Amino acid sequence: PHVDIIISEWMGYFLLYESMLNTVLYARDKWLRPGGLIFPDKAVIYLSAVEQEQIKKERIDFWENVYGFDMSALKEVALLEPVVDVVDADSVVTNAVPILNIDILTCTEEDLSFITPFQLRANRSDYIHAFVAFFECAFTRIPKPLGFSTSPHSMYTHWKQTIFYLRDAITICEGEVISGRIECRSNKKNERDLDIGLEFNFEGRRQNVNKRVEFRLR
Repeated sequence: PHVDIIISEWMGYFLLYESMLNTVLYARDKWLRPGGLIFPDKAVIYLSAVEQEQIKKERIDFWENVYGFDMSALKEVALLEPVVDVVDADSVVTNAVPILNIDILTCTEEDLSFITPFQLRANRSDYIHAFVAFFECAFTRIPKPLGFSTSPHSMYTHWKQTIFYLRDAITICEGEVISGRIECRSNKKNERDLDIGLEFNFEGRRQNVNKRVEFRLR
């Protein structure tokens, strides 16, 4: 038997965490009739950069002096794992750019592993302590299309935002641009986890940076 509509709340942190979309694609290919509908049917992941000096001190740099003990080895572990939490909209330093745009009616599992170049432009002069990702989902195939966003500028959702902390802050001036690329793929040992790589280059008035950092969302 085939169905006319598939409705699923499959979204995870960073949209793709836990690989729940894969099961929706399987159901679509097996049971959705031609011309059928999926809700939601569109999704986009965005990337921006933020200033979080005090919060980074509490979450990451804290390990350098834990009540007098040097536990900086744990700081290295903490830097590898993205943090899922609410980001204050006032801390956002750059514009946000799309890094993945998927149509759930037509995409494949292969589309969920991606490498995307990006350019982020500073809206003000500040420090950058982390990159931040969020997503939007939309229901476009209805008479009055609607959707929602997990942006720092939108209402709170339980998905919050995904924060990728940098070891060292970047000093950026208004109008300057960070260029780079982000890579995402399922972890080979546990497909529910995501391996995410960020490669970026910055040539500014105060600082030059060329780095690659690896993260694992688990």
